[in-house]
Order: sequence, then structure tokens, then C-alpha cells
Amino acid sequence: MTIKTGSIVSHAGGLEWGVGKVLEVTTAMATIHFSDGKNRKIASSHYSSLQPASAESYIPPAIAAPAVKPVRTPRAAKKK
Repeated sequence: MTIKTGSIVSHAGGLEWGVGKVLEVTTAMATIHFSDGKNRKIASSHYSSLQPASAESYIPPAIAAPAVKPVRTPRAAKKK
């Protein structure tokens, strides 16, 4: 299988990761964004573990809402 940017793939050893979209390919590795929300780097020696998947099966993870930090009340000034 030829790995190229934009390809939709699944990893035979990581089925729990879901289907992934190839983000970047170098001579040494490919960076893939999987449906579980994580980017993983797969070494070129393991490309044989990648299998093509249908584009419809790739579901990008939901974007998490940013955490809301509680507002701190100002400290009272010390009397001198």
C-alpha cells in the first residue's frame, strides 16, 4: 500500500484506535490522526500494518470545549 497525505487507513494492530487520516508522510514515518483523537507516528517499517479504509468510515473526533477556569477573588490588601 502506498501511504500518502490525505489517505484514510486503519492499523491492523490498533483496531481500537479507529480509522485514521494521514496528515504527513516522510521517508522515516507517517503521522496519522485516528478517530480516538490521537495523532500517532507510524514508522515506515510498519506501513505493512496499515490497510486502506473507506473515507466514510473516518469520523473525526469531536472538538472538546475548552476548560473553563474558575475566577479567583482578589486577595484583601494587608494593613500596614
